[in-house]
Amino acid sequence: MKQKMAFDKLKPYLLMIFLQFGSAGNYIVSKQTLNRGMNRYVLVVYRNAVAALVLAPFALVLERKTRPKLTLTVFLQIMALGFLEPVLDQGFSYLGMQYTSATYTSAIMNTVPSFTFVIACIFRLERINIKEFRSQAKIIGTLVTLGGALLMTLYKGPVLNLPWSSSASSDQESNGQSSDKHWVAGTLLILLGCVAWSGFYVLQSITLKKYRAEITLSSLICFAGAIQSSTIAIAFERHPAGWAVGWDSRLFAPLYTGIVTSGITYYVQGIVMKTRDPVFVTAFNPLCMIIVAALSSIALAEKLHLGSIIGGVVIAVGLYSVVWGKSKDYSGPAAASSDNEKNNNNTAQELPITTANTGTANDGETKLVTIATLNYNDKKSTGE
Repeated sequence: MKQKMAFDKLKPYLLMIFLQFGSAGNYIVSKQTLNRGMNRYVLVVYRNAVAALVLAPFALVLERKTRPKLTLTVFLQIMALGFLEPVLDQGFSYLGMQYTSATYTSAIMNTVPSFTFVIACIFRLERINIKEFRSQAKIIGTLVTLGGALLMTLYKGPVLNLPWSSSASSDQESNGQSSDKHWVAGTLLILLGCVAWSGFYVLQSITLKKYRAEITLSSLICFAGAIQSSTIAIAFERHPAGWAVGWDSRLFAPLYTGIVTSGITYYVQGIVMKTRDPVFVTAFNPLCMIIVAALSSIALAEKLHLGSIIGGVVIAVGLYSVVWGKSKDYSGPAAASSDNEKNNNNTAQELPITTANTGTANDGETKLVTIATLNYNDKKSTGE
């Protein structure tokens, strides 16, 4: 029993760590494929189409008895999710990666937790009390993270020549010079992708409360993303040759990104967010940055700049300040007071940011501690 409880506590951490290795491969594979001329919009379409096709059979079989009814509200949320992550995030991130590098993109992506925190505050899904130390840590961490991104944008610094990446080809050098001209534009595009990704995390946590079928939801999000992105891809890539795939990275990239980065990632995120919140899910991104930096210097012969390293460290420090503040929400007195408020008010509606309590109810089930609540009357006034 104790071993099972220990595993349940470690499960979210293990899942997110393994997820970072898969995400690191996404940066490497995608960058290599884009460098070889594949249209980024076509890659987005194939990626999400593959993910939808792979997840659909599992959803039909494993969730046929537990799948809830698809309401109009959930349908609209799925369409919004398909637009936020597959269309906006992937589209902007791929273009920003073409202007910069895989390592740089993975470093900037560490701003996602801070943007997630800000969006959660805007929609009142996150409780902030400026007098509390943990709230101060979240706010300061957010500002530090954005400062690190600004540092990476304005200061590149000298190139750090690693022994295994010093022999870059002339083609890669010319690509690097071209990227230098669009460094600021590439950064802004990546940041736009981060904002879209953060919005996806928040909306996904909300949708999971109404539609508790993770595999089905993941498949529908990928399908919606494939349909929406295909309309954009057709407008930008009208030549049949641009849609052709072969036995090379143009085939491997959609398969890898579709199965691992979209399909499995969406599903694992859904599992973790049942007991954790969106900020926790995004807290492991620095590990992905380290893996990408090591792999890209070998596989892509990318050169690391001093500004990228310093900025990445600053972003990581700010990120963990936000995560530390969130960790206190799980064990602090505010969590207990929110739990008492929930028990005393039977009309309170749970909001997505919840966490498993260390105690158990009388029937042995894990209790949910509500970080923020919304009254039914307030919710009815919004039309939901």
